[in-house]
Amino acid sequence: MAPSSAGFVTALTAAALATVGFLGYQAYAAAPGHLTKARTNGSPAITTKAPGGKRNATLLPPGSGTGARVVYSLRGHRVWLVGLGDKVIRTFEVTPGNITPAPGVYAVTSRSNAVTGSDGTPIEHVVRFTSVDGVAIGFSAAVRDAAPPADSTTTAVRTGGIRESRADGDVMWTFATIGATVAVIP
Repeated sequence: MAPSSAGFVTALTAAALATVGFLGYQAYAAAPGHLTKARTNGSPAITTKAPGGKRNATLLPPGSGTGARVVYSLRGHRVWLVGLGDKVIRTFEVTPGNITPAPGVYAVTSRSNAVTGSDGTPIEHVVRFTSVDGVAIGFSAAVRDAAPPADSTTTAVRTGGIRESRADGDVMWTFATIGATVAVIP
């Protein structure tokens, strides 16, 4: 009796899932401790202080990882593009959607030059790094700097887009290629 194609597909799918699970575990195990603990302990966000005790949102938060990476602060609504030697190349504010990723370390999984966002806004330079309940999470810039709907965090449309200006989107597009590290901090 010849083997069925359904059995072959099932075996390939199982092998692929095992590989993805193994690679995910490796990434989790290699992540800095403060990022892996943030997934389970709900620790407060780290605030960065400038000399004199004043908060300076543009300084890279301590404990946000090492090496070239994108750092995204959930509470601060800010992104840092960090090059080698922990040198901040650029930092900017963003407007998150109403679906947010858990704190942790991710890798850029896909990119699109131009698409329409789930809220109907034309967007460009989409850099995706995870999904939550089937909603893709990533950075994007609205074409013509169109603002997202007035209250995008409470609309019925589930959005995972983290919107940035077109100028910031251009830099993100160049910086965050497939496989680039994205560290999401509280």
